[in-house]
Amino acid sequence: MPMEDDDRPRKKISHEIGQDLSLLSVEELTERVALLKTEIARLEGATTKKRASRDAANSVFKS
Repeated sequence: MPMEDDDRPRKKISHEIGQDLSLLSVEELTERVALLKTEIARLEGATTKKRASRDAANSVFKS
């Protein structure tokens, strides 16, 4: 029984900043854009939490 393409494990999507994009399909580029948007949201969330912690610490020491 032949294996279908959908049954094979998919290679994990990764992206390296500055890499050559010419060999990627439209679908692969779209997947990478989604991946990077998710990562940006994660980074922005971490930044917000760190700012809140820093601001709380600053307010304690300024009192």
